[in-house]
Amino acid sequence: MTHASTKDALIHEILPVGVLQCNCHIVGDPQTREAIVIDPGEDVDRILAALAKHRLTVKAILVTHAHIDHVGGLKRLHDVTGAPVMMNEGDLEMYRAMDFQAEFLGTDPPPLAKIDTLLTEGQTIRWGNYEARVLHTPGHSAGSVSLYLPFSANQREANRIAVPSAPAEKSSGGVQAPWLFAGDTLFAGTIGRTDLWGGSYPEIIRSIRLKLLTLPENTIVFPGHGPATTLGEERESNPFLQSR
Repeated sequence: MTHASTKDALIHEILPVGVLQCNCHIVGDPQTREAIVIDPGEDVDRILAALAKHRLTVKAILVTHAHIDHVGGLKRLHDVTGAPVMMNEGDLEMYRAMDFQAEFLGTDPPPLAKIDTLLTEGQTIRWGNYEARVLHTPGHSAGSVSLYLPFSANQREANRIAVPSAPAEKSSGGVQAPWLFAGDTLFAGTIGRTDLWGGSYPEIIRSIRLKLLTLPENTIVFPGHGPATTLGEERESNPFLQSR
């Protein structure tokens, strides 16, 4: 799925990859042709084909969390692109236990990539004219992170776009609504599982309430699986976020 492909629009492709259809995101600057790739779970040939189609150079490979469906293609993508692999320290132990994760799912373990950079709260990831802020959002796993792309004033107006396939009314005053790559922390109408490795229900609710719901309500949320939503819609209708 491509959200934008015009000359001046931020390039954003969502590739549901692997058996569990993890949303792998390619986010590229159409002017500098620099990009980041988020959660290359599998199907690396498709990811490479999309990068080639847009003539993108990968500056960083980011992992929202280290469950097997989000990391299966890490090593091959790194080997081909040379881009650094980034993950939060809280998921390193789980990542190194890939044999156990694979056995649980009845599949072969993928090769492990070297983790080049540890993602931390408040860290800024830059590529081209864009930047995203790392939010540590534990709960689905101990090292789960979300990436917040605010479309701040230092980014050229030509790169601010509307997202026609996302829910309506995302922007006001001609300014692009922020984006949030939420991994498996928040979904349309639900939240991430907390019964897997490193999961905690109190922590995921705390992360959503204290980290995500403090962002602008029109923020477009791109989950690790399934369709996009907005923070405002989830605040109003997500049954896990209603006050009790």
